[in-house]
Amino acid sequence: MLPSQKHIDPHVHCRDWKQDYKATIKEVTGLARNHGVVAIFDMPNTDPPIISKYYVEERLKLAKDEGCFEGYYLYIGATNNSNQIKEAVEVATTNPKVVGIKYFTTGKGVLALTDESDQRKLYETLAECKYTGVLSVHCEKEKLFKNYRWNPQRPWSWNDARPPEAEIEAVKDQIEFATEAGFEGNLHILHVSTPGTVDIVDKARKNIRITCGATPHHLLNSTSDMRGKAGIMLKVNPPLRKKQDMFSLRQDLKNGEIDWIETDHAPHKPIEKLYFYTSGIPSLKDYSFLLQNLRDCGFSEKEISDLTYGNIKKVFTKVIE
Repeated sequence: MLPSQKHIDPHVHCRDWKQDYKATIKEVTGLARNHGVVAIFDMPNTDPPIISKYYVEERLKLAKDEGCFEGYYLYIGATNNSNQIKEAVEVATTNPKVVGIKYFTTGKGVLALTDESDQRKLYETLAECKYTGVLSVHCEKEKLFKNYRWNPQRPWSWNDARPPEAEIEAVKDQIEFATEAGFEGNLHILHVSTPGTVDIVDKARKNIRITCGATPHHLLNSTSDMRGKAGIMLKVNPPLRKKQDMFSLRQDLKNGEIDWIETDHAPHKPIEKLYFYTSGIPSLKDYSFLLQNLRDCGFSEKEISDLTYGNIKKVFTKVIE
């Protein structure tokens, strides 16, 4: 990291409250600052989830109490409840520390809207509220999962169980739903893992406001890295892909088709990874390594600054750091 550069990580998972044994806001903020990251955006799939004004205020109070208020921002989650969505819009619009709204197209819990009718209703409600902020989406289509292909003894099989098509089709859905509803905000596709997704996002730019981000683990690792003894430690959603996909993502990053780097920093205890096969990688620790790797591959300081700060600031105008 050059002393003159500063960075923003727009996607981290702090674990305070019932999962604070994994990592706290203070710990994640400290790690971020060690890598020159001046602001982090905390995700709302906490326990309990951040889905109301009350929990937003509790989270911000916690950050302030831990001495991490400066540079700390967060998302509010969206559920399938219209009244909750409207409250989320109000909070995301008025609170300077709330950078956007997030939901999942897969998973468990109130933030997982796996039914396409619920997804459509979300976009319709956001359009009705004239929401113009950021909606960030974890895109994987459960109907296309092939769970029978998953074998923990072959960790790389996670890519087969949740294939690239599941991400691609979920992204197509979001673009369709946003367009049909007249959604006026910025649709952000989180942690793209396959060049097919990037192509779809890039083509959609002429019709809607849309961005996408890539993680250090999808830019540095592939399924080949999951073949060693510690391969299970690289299990993540969406999965690592084949080596050619990894190289293609790096080229997309160089071409400006991926808007920014986001770590999706998701810490777990080793026992959770090794014995319960929990998905998530603490990728913030690899942040500086990735940036140096990109420099070695010909990325200019201007390109790196745009990917880690400038492009993010253009979309998330609330961020003052």
